[in-house]
Amino acid sequence: MTALTKAPSELAPAAGAPASAALIGQPIPRLEDAAILTGQARYTDDLPVKPGTLHAAILRSPHAHAEILGIDVEAACAMKGVAAVVTGEDAKRFAAPFLVGVRAPMEHWCLAVDRVRYAGEPVAVVLADDRYLAEDALDRIEVRYRPLPVVMSIDQALSGDGEPLHPAVGSNIVNTRPFSYGDVNAALKAAEHRISATVHYPRNSCTPMECFVVMADYDRADGAYEVLSNFSGPFAIHPVMAKALKVPGSKLRLKLPPNSGGSFGNKQAVFPYIVIMGVCARVAGRPVKWVEDRLEHLMAATSATARRTDLEAAVSGDGRILGLRMEQTDDVGAYLRAPEPASLYRNHGNLTGAYRIPALDVVNRLAVTNKTPTGLNRGFGGGQLYFAIERLMHRIAVTLGLDPLDVIRRNLVPAAEMPYTTASGGILDSGDFQAAVEAAIADGGLDDLKARRDRARAEGRFYGIGYAAIVEPSISNMGYITTVLTADERRKAGPKNGAQASATVSVDPTGGVTVTVASAPQGQGHRTVLSQVVADVFGLRLGDIAVNTEFDTAKDAWSIAAGNYSSRFAGAVAGTAHIAATRLRDKLAKLAASQLNVTPEDIRFAGGRVFAAGNPDNSLSFSRVAAAGHWSPGTLPDGTEAALRETAFWTPPPLKAPTESDVINSSACYGFVFDICAVEIDPVTAQVRIDKYVTMHDAGRILNPLMVEGQILGAFAHAVGTALYEEYAYGSDGRFLSGTFADYLVPTACEVPVPVMLHRESPSPFTPLGAKGVGEGNSMSTPVCIANAVADALGLEISTLPLTPARIAALIEKPEVAKPAGMAAAPSKAPAKAGGRGLRGEGSRTVPASPEQVWAILLDPKELAALLPGCDALDLAGPNAYRAEVVVGIGPVRARYVAEVELTDLDPPRALTLSGRGSSALGFGEGSGHVTLEAAADGTRVVYRYDAAVGGKVAAVGGRMLDSATRMLIGQFFDRLIARAGGPAAVETSPSLLTRLLRLLGLRP
Repeated sequence: MTALTKAPSELAPAAGAPASAALIGQPIPRLEDAAILTGQARYTDDLPVKPGTLHAAILRSPHAHAEILGIDVEAACAMKGVAAVVTGEDAKRFAAPFLVGVRAPMEHWCLAVDRVRYAGEPVAVVLADDRYLAEDALDRIEVRYRPLPVVMSIDQALSGDGEPLHPAVGSNIVNTRPFSYGDVNAALKAAEHRISATVHYPRNSCTPMECFVVMADYDRADGAYEVLSNFSGPFAIHPVMAKALKVPGSKLRLKLPPNSGGSFGNKQAVFPYIVIMGVCARVAGRPVKWVEDRLEHLMAATSATARRTDLEAAVSGDGRILGLRMEQTDDVGAYLRAPEPASLYRNHGNLTGAYRIPALDVVNRLAVTNKTPTGLNRGFGGGQLYFAIERLMHRIAVTLGLDPLDVIRRNLVPAAEMPYTTASGGILDSGDFQAAVEAAIADGGLDDLKARRDRARAEGRFYGIGYAAIVEPSISNMGYITTVLTADERRKAGPKNGAQASATVSVDPTGGVTVTVASAPQGQGHRTVLSQVVADVFGLRLGDIAVNTEFDTAKDAWSIAAGNYSSRFAGAVAGTAHIAATRLRDKLAKLAASQLNVTPEDIRFAGGRVFAAGNPDNSLSFSRVAAAGHWSPGTLPDGTEAALRETAFWTPPPLKAPTESDVINSSACYGFVFDICAVEIDPVTAQVRIDKYVTMHDAGRILNPLMVEGQILGAFAHAVGTALYEEYAYGSDGRFLSGTFADYLVPTACEVPVPVMLHRESPSPFTPLGAKGVGEGNSMSTPVCIANAVADALGLEISTLPLTPARIAALIEKPEVAKPAGMAAAPSKAPAKAGGRGLRGEGSRTVPASPEQVWAILLDPKELAALLPGCDALDLAGPNAYRAEVVVGIGPVRARYVAEVELTDLDPPRALTLSGRGSSALGFGEGSGHVTLEAAADGTRVVYRYDAAVGGKVAAVGGRMLDSATRMLIGQFFDRLIARAGGPAAVETSPSLLTRLLRLLGLRP
């Protein structure tokens, strides 16, 4: 059902009306959009900088795992316009390692101090007069690395093979916690069926339009830091940043801009860069600014955790789950970075989802790998959990020959048992799950979809239908994260629980109302919804309410639980604004009552006026009542407080600390989502096409239907990417392979169909307005719903994502026929060298000179410098050994490499080996080529074979072009050799389109 959109002017009453229609529940268009769509909205990079601000560029590791042997910054510091270069040594002087959420001896510094543990880890920062100079200076920093073995998968971490990333820990499994709720062993022994499944959920991201931005300054007189950043919370990270900067929280002033170009959770991960830039400002003695580029964001910002889940269920003959055993292992990347292990524990109270499962055993593990650290990502932890649970439900149905929909129905928590307490302690507060499912079946047209499936299968086509039923947790309990600790460790650390939200509502002397909340908007429509909520309380128009979305920890009310995460806005933030506005209204009612000669209980607010309930003509304007506390505080009745401002703090009553037996209600309330997905798979291209998608939501009381549907559509779009397109790709050696949107595929409007959106409302008894979260649900339910539909279409098991054409083709294509005897085998690909992308090639060219002449050219340093493409300098470093400075461009990336070049295996004038290795700010390269000189009738035939490897940013951005780029560079080498040997120079009167394109990409001079 789609909400009818109405303009605010249609819904607001005329001034002076005695009553007004409620704005809450109306589909009011977003007030924010006019500024955003016309380019007037200001984001962090749009805001002015302080005089003397320096601009930062970050040098990042090209290696996934390596020891840092030394860093030489002298040449970079000598460049004009460069103010400072900051390294790990500065971090050790002015900062401390970040706090770690488990009891393990791991250290994570804002800059690498001894070794790097993922490709893209910050190693040094250049501060210069502008970003261009800073980027150029990165090329002048020389870092010597000793590559180390890498750990790139959960399975590898579990195996115990591989070198520990953190030697003091001694293992790449840094934490293991078992939990037991009920007698699962007894259920498994007594069950008619024991059904198991193992699934792998991949890394993915959210790719907001705006990347990270940080502006930092250090006040030497006060020893305090001031930072403006598009950080989105949670503010539990504020003390983590303060401790890392070695100052009390009062000395770290964090300011948030009025707008953010999306976050979806991952802008909490800007906090290490806030610390880095704080250190930079202190070292340089000037303000600094850093703007992250897209490659940096994809390579090194953050990602969702990858998870391996092993399940075993005790199942009755009709498909009911009587007991469940789960083992969850999360890949958290190179460091367990706050607020992790949130992704593993956020859903602890709802591990059994929407189902009535009486017994549950869980083992949670945290694995470190040589990948970027993980963090909050829309629906964090939910997509991983439900991919496992809902794939298990589908497997139960297939194994027992049941309809998957019937298995879901039989296991859902009954409405009569609400509020229902799960085995692990979650309190499912309200809702009728069965009724929601039946409404989705009827209104979503499931019977028609089944008929389509029957017709498609009769014609031999792949068509399937999938389902998913989940609960959507919202307003996280601060105590859930402490479940990672044992009960004894929790007692020593002190209790943590609750989920406090804050809001301030104030009136000015003209009757204008201002609202400030401790939540940074990223597209949720804070201004619109808060205006609706507060305008309803005071009986005002939307335009009478000003919502200030900037935030300042030094001036505004906040708590450690503040921030915009975990679907907190509607239930907690808007509800707290309602509480603050109601308290302020009650104060105003007391003021008006004395002037209208009625009791405060008889006062009403509507149409911009304050009046007596029994006599609407006995009234005052709202502005006059509001002005009293400003203009004439001496006239206030005795004992009456001036009604100028009200700040409210609210925490949900059902959120307690974990019990001694690890029972935890990990969220304040739980929405319900039921999805139906129908897909068809092209047998030729293996492309998955979503034929129809139906999503039913019970999000409690709906505050604005228009924005609820916008949130649903946004989460659905994210989930389509997760299910079918998006994947962080790494080589087995740790190189990052998806550094552009050409490699990391994000769906566009063309790939995302509009789902059928259906609604029910079961208000939560635990939130001020009865609202629950809705912005994350489909990011949790849709990936597995699509996977279930694909499994139904193919009749095969689906155990991982994304379901790309290549992955689908591997499932449906028949094995290739064996080659006939005697047919030559295809040449093997080059093995990847440590830390890089392997390249191999061979070929030959004829040079119009004798072998002796060619040999003399190759061994002459000046001649060799002229032959090497991009070589600016070649200095003799030893016998047949040189130090070269080479500028090489691959696609959009161009870098200056400092290279060591060596000639070995000399057999004059017949053969030699040319080897080289180099590094730059954009990565590293190494390789060797064997050259043979053979006399020919028209000169010398030069035969070559080479092996090479490239890593770092060049591989991440230009990986698809490396083979062709290598061929181009070799071609340039031989063109120059032919010219030096006296052959004709190439003449190009009219460059081809291909040549012009290659030049544009930096592949041709």
